[in-house]
Amino acid sequence: HRRAPRRGHRDAVTATTPDRPRARIELRAPAKLPLALRVTGVRDDGYPLIDAEMVSLDLHDLVTVTPGSSGLTASGPFSDGMPLDAGNLVMRAMDLVGTGATAAVHLDKQIPHGGGLGGGSTDAATVLRWGGFTASPPDLQRAAVLGADIPFCLIGGRARVRGIGEIVDPLPHIDRVVTLIIPPFTVSTPAVYRAWDELGGPVADGPNDLEPAALAVEPELVRWRDLIGDRVGVAPVLAGSGATWFTDGERANALGDLVDEGARVVVARTVPVDVATNRSPLR
Repeated sequence: HRRAPRRGHRDAVTATTPDRPRARIELRAPAKLPLALRVTGVRDDGYPLIDAEMVSLDLHDLVTVTPGSSGLTASGPFSDGMPLDAGNLVMRAMDLVGTGATAAVHLDKQIPHGGGLGGGSTDAATVLRWGGFTASPPDLQRAAVLGADIPFCLIGGRARVRGIGEIVDPLPHIDRVVTLIIPPFTVSTPAVYRAWDELGGPVADGPNDLEPAALAVEPELVRWRDLIGDRVGVAPVLAGSGATWFTDGERANALGDLVDEGARVVVARTVPVDVATNRSPLR
């Protein structure tokens, strides 16, 4: 679909804009995976500064936008307990583009919340993109106010992400297969960043500086790390603040018995930017 000319977000996304599709539309909202994440400092206002490599995955939510209606609904395996009021990132994104009263949104949740895969952020970014937000620095700055992962999710593909998340430098696509192990619990991102600060800002031995803090916040992560490592012969990497662990390659057979422990095991592939932003179909 074509995006409306960007005359100012509120005008660009009304249901009467000529270039705006006025029919129901379904959009993929891909999970994001931080392959590496360093915390480089903290801004004066308390926001953590990061330097990360992030990729979009073929694991995705489905966002259905219906102009001319209103409200937020959800279904799918990870919809239970998800807030559907003004506190939801999607509702805040709708408010940012001025479409809260003119479009309803339904989320088919295949990405867990509290899993470190950007489930809420990618849904919000998909709505922002639908609403006329672009990859311009002002738009990325506004998106970052909603959440640090949203600017990357708005651009998609593969990128280096810095600042509080608003500096996104696209990188060439690399085909990569990973196996995600999603435990049956969530981890609070704010709690992990607080723990990182309380621990003195540790630099992790592995690629994710948040891992030691996440293990302190949720010790059960240690057991899952060891369960995975015992089965694949290599230590997994925590996705951002957790709770999802990942390992390279297709390891579903080796990890299948963890389903009996309550985990979801998903083999996922990276997707290029045109697929991540719905300009091309999922291949």
